[in-house]
Amino acid sequence: MSNKSIYVAFSNQKGGVGKSAFTTLVASYLHYTGNRNVAVFDCDYPQHSIHAMRERDKSLVMANDRFKLMLASWGQQTGNKAYPVLSVQPENALDFANKHVEASEKPVDVAFFDLSGTVSSSGILNSMLNLDYIFCPITTDRLVMQSSLTFALTMKDCLSKYPNVPLKGIYLFWNQLVKNENREIYDGYNSIIGQLNLHILKTEIPLTIKYKREMSQNSKQIFRSTLFPPTAALIKGTNLDVLVEEICQIIHLK
Repeated sequence: MSNKSIYVAFSNQKGGVGKSAFTTLVASYLHYTGNRNVAVFDCDYPQHSIHAMRERDKSLVMANDRFKLMLASWGQQTGNKAYPVLSVQPENALDFANKHVEASEKPVDVAFFDLSGTVSSSGILNSMLNLDYIFCPITTDRLVMQSSLTFALTMKDCLSKYPNVPLKGIYLFWNQLVKNENREIYDGYNSIIGQLNLHILKTEIPLTIKYKREMSQNSKQIFRSTLFPPTAALIKGTNLDVLVEEICQIIHLK
């Protein structure tokens, strides 16, 4: 593996499809469970939802002795610290990230960028083209699909026009998969995606309330947090571990 940090974003120009959730979950899984050094750059102005979550998580830890012990125990076992969550304006994201990576005491394996999907903005489009990989969660909602395919095709067109940019590819993946929904819907969309020469992951993420489950004072098990890994028992049935494995294969993170 190259020593160069890998720049990754979960992105889509349609809101509410899970961009920030997957950024947090995959970053936490890799850092706290996979012992990979990651950093998260929250560029989703003005809400900066991941940075806001980190502040909530820190407040919960400070007010809860059990969480304090859990965090201290992990740090003692691994010798690592919590990964940074840094707020930055989207147009400054790359320069800011490059400086952070260069100054980091430990090599940053993966840097995650939480960007809005407004590709009409030159600053955001430039940031996306200078990432290494983009993963785009999609659902069967017609508006989501229209927006997602427009987004993916725009990025694909940019890759054709500018073949020397760092971006190596954009990968769609199904989120909020309804177990009993007619499979023909997915097969039909998969066929369209294939005809458009777009990439789609094998991993499909089922619809489950776990993906919205943030830690709280009464949490005995944790799924979505910037300071702790997802509890192993809660990962079952979510396909999060399978998603991480497939992403690692694509980005060549062994």
